Amino acid sequence: MSKLYSAAELTYREVKELILSGELPGGELISEGEIATRMGSSRTPVREAFLRLEAEGWMRLYPKRGALVVPVAEGEAEHVVDARLLVEVHAVEAVVADRRIRDSLVETLRTNLAQQRELVASTGDAARFSALDADFHRALVRAGGNPLLVTFYDGLRERQRRMTAHSLARDPEQITKIIEDHTRLADLIEAADAGGFASAVRQHMREVHALGMGGRR
Repeated sequence: MSKLYSAAELTYREVKELILSGELPGGELISEGEIATRMGSSRTPVREAFLRLEAEGWMRLYPKRGALVVPVAEGEAEHVVDARLLVEVHAVEAVVADRRIRDSLVETLRTNLAQQRELVASTGDAARFSALDADFHRALVRAGGNPLLVTFYDGLRERQRRMTAHSLARDPEQITKIIEDHTRLADLIEAADAGGFASAVRQHMREVHALGMGGRR
């Protein structure tokens, strides 16, 4: 791997993390020079990173003006939540039928919850919390045992993280409510209550992302 490629890859990862964490919010126009200064690099790897981010749909480039961080599209949050609900509820329905798998999942969720609480008690870092939030929900899908659904769900992870970061920026106090909801979800799984989980996770997602409680599900 060339030094140029290494610098471009590093810049790509760092700028993408800034977008996902909400530090570079949707609608913001940034320049190659700004990012190069921030990263302590030349403009060449920044240009390569911007092109890659544009190809993935995170940026829109305007020659001589800069790069626009693409906002969350209208209806995107609704679509992501609908897709996540389908996969997570299906996974939990499979999990509750097997005591061994259910117990293992609950242990994983409790560990994640302990990390969430520890983070809130220390730094309260919203970017790190959004990653732990995504890990919590991915654990549900992974426990369902369908690798195709895990791969599909992983494709939603980055959008999920960005949406959560946006929600926390709108209302930082939501972190406490999210942890309470996650605790409730873990309790329902432990009780093998798939129906209760389906109702609770639907309400959880729609409240966190400020969506109406109607919708297609």
